[in-house]
Amino acid sequence: MVVLLLSTPFVLPPLSFSFRSTTPPKLSLSLSASSSSTSSFSSMDPQIGRPRFTDFPHLSAPHRDLMVQLVSTVETRLSSHLLPSSLPPDVEYYQNETASSQGTLHIRSAHPDSPVDFILGSWLYCTTPTGSLNVTTLTAYLNSKTDAPRLLMEFLQTGPTSMILILDLPPRRDMVLHKDYLQHYYVDPNLDHLRQRLQILPEVQPYFASSLYIRCALSPAAVSVVISCRAPDRMEEIMRDQVSSVAKEMLEIWLERCARGGVEFGEGEREVLEKRDRLIKESTVEIDLRSSLPRLFGEEVGSRVIGAIKEAFKL
Repeated sequence: MVVLLLSTPFVLPPLSFSFRSTTPPKLSLSLSASSSSTSSFSSMDPQIGRPRFTDFPHLSAPHRDLMVQLVSTVETRLSSHLLPSSLPPDVEYYQNETASSQGTLHIRSAHPDSPVDFILGSWLYCTTPTGSLNVTTLTAYLNSKTDAPRLLMEFLQTGPTSMILILDLPPRRDMVLHKDYLQHYYVDPNLDHLRQRLQILPEVQPYFASSLYIRCALSPAAVSVVISCRAPDRMEEIMRDQVSSVAKEMLEIWLERCARGGVEFGEGEREVLEKRDRLIKESTVEIDLRSSLPRLFGEEVGSRVIGAIKEAFKL
């Protein structure tokens, strides 16, 4: 999980890949079945009177419905793997002194014998004199019992008519050296077709990272696009009719091909995999977390949230 600053007046939340744009601004249930559990999500945490992660209070209805369904599907399909969240309330929801920056963090670690390491979700909403930043993230990490890709989903909005969308299964192997890895996780499921389906829309353009390091971390089949619409209604339509189906299909591919575990490999290969995973996690903390969170929320709140993420990262 690597995070850099976006080339806008805003600071990105430190919970996933983020970019400088060259363009202006389960293991048994189906995805559709997950919608039945959305009614269990309360609009407010009764104990602290604050929004929960799954409330997504600043999203449009189609976007909120999609995020709730994605989270519900992951937690339902991985229910036998995941432990309950142990985050304290002041990390699950946090804000700065003026409440102009608000955020949530949702982390569930997995049982020691699972190939899943943990799942992490967040939403972050910031207002400034020039506008607002609204980011929702869902990502899942796997451990060194498997070499399968992890899951990354990030939706970044700076207004009701513009969105940066990142959907990917970031690889954990060198696909030049391991062509079978490329074939199994990306070619066979036709992952690149998901990007192509979105890019035929006139409102959708490719989104490029200015950092070559970030480009190397994403897969060649990543959905990395900017969606720019003339009206909010059109953005909601695209979210409901196109983005939703693409995101659900990518999640289904990850659940079926990746979350179940990968191929057997030797101890030397395991050490390389663990080193690579650790470097990505360290980059998240050192490059972005330590600069963006304290700046948005103050030193005390920022340090508290960073500490929880480092614990999940085992750093």
